[in-house]
Amino acid sequence: MTDNHPSLADNQPLIVRQINGTEFTILGTAHVSQVSADAVAALIAEHRFDAVAIELCADRLHSMDDAEADAQLDLFQVIRAGKVPMVAAGLMLSAYQQRLADKLDIKPGAEMRMAIALARESDTPLLLIDRNIGTTLRRVYKGVPWWKRMMLVTGLFGSLLSRADVSEADIEELKRGDMLNQVFSEFSGEAPEIYATLVDERDQYMAAKLVQYANEHPGEKVLAVVGAGHLNGMAKYMDAPADDLGQRLRALGTIPAGRGMTKWLPWLVAVLVVTGFAIGFSRSPELGWQLLLEWLLINGGLAALGGIIALAHPLTIVTAFLAAPLTSLNPMLGVGMVTGLVETVLRKPRVMDFKRLRTDATSFKGWYQNRVSRTLLVFLLTTLGSAAGTYVAGFRIVQLLGSH
Repeated sequence: MTDNHPSLADNQPLIVRQINGTEFTILGTAHVSQVSADAVAALIAEHRFDAVAIELCADRLHSMDDAEADAQLDLFQVIRAGKVPMVAAGLMLSAYQQRLADKLDIKPGAEMRMAIALARESDTPLLLIDRNIGTTLRRVYKGVPWWKRMMLVTGLFGSLLSRADVSEADIEELKRGDMLNQVFSEFSGEAPEIYATLVDERDQYMAAKLVQYANEHPGEKVLAVVGAGHLNGMAKYMDAPADDLGQRLRALGTIPAGRGMTKWLPWLVAVLVVTGFAIGFSRSPELGWQLLLEWLLINGGLAALGGIIALAHPLTIVTAFLAAPLTSLNPMLGVGMVTGLVETVLRKPRVMDFKRLRTDATSFKGWYQNRVSRTLLVFLLTTLGSAAGTYVAGFRIVQLLGSH
């Protein structure tokens, strides 16, 4: 292995590693920087590479290649499969990147686009080394308790409201790693599980993919284009590769079943609520009906409030009110699945909504104007309202039982 050496492209962050005779030139970039795109072009022009590796998965490459990819989105299937949180999170992340790119008048992922275009132009093999974005987001979701999931959602929604100016100098500073590492360090301190999944696991995954390629293609020269925040972590894991790369990649590519508490807590709450009703009716019919009424009003009311905030169709709001008290007692079926499907039927998205989805998702106003993104909001906010209602109403049932 060789140590870091001065950059070959405009002093950009760059390291070189040699594994099994294969030399990897790993360029650290900012995903919304013209300088980074130029650095990729300069390296490819100055050197002959046998392969070009990029920080993308197949799904993200498809989305980048196909401008009409969003038009093929099956909203019904997304809702039925419970993938709304993942789709919404992906939209918010890409929207934040798009807004930064718009301020700098550059396409998001310009350095990746440059690497892809030049590799294809010269018929150089293109290696996709990043883990599937859906797997990464699901591992985040499954790996943290609900209150830390809320921190993620809050941060993503906050990015839609932020209008702070970002200069190209700020982007270049991020690329050098100082501010980026500082942000990640603060993130890690508050939620180490999130940092581990979003950053460290992907460092391991991409390093393992490169080492695996070196073992299969010794003696080649490979350019790897990755975000600068991954450079140090990837170098560490490439210097000390896993004994069984295949097993490591499989482990990092699977979706865990979920934390114990997160997995069985909804069932426990449902059992406790039903038990509370039974105890209430056993003491007196009046108390039982009071418990049932408060459960219906609180749970249904907060779910309906979520629908109102999402500007859902009036019938969707009524559906949220009626369905939430029932779906909260069945963890296999969330109210968001019901309200999302109802909203889709009542306000069927138009072709233009799918085509404009990523553009509209860059602004808070756009999320409400686009029927696709608004349906996602209906799903998320009615689900959040029902979840809050479940706990508020649950505590209220305990309080009433304790006073009678």
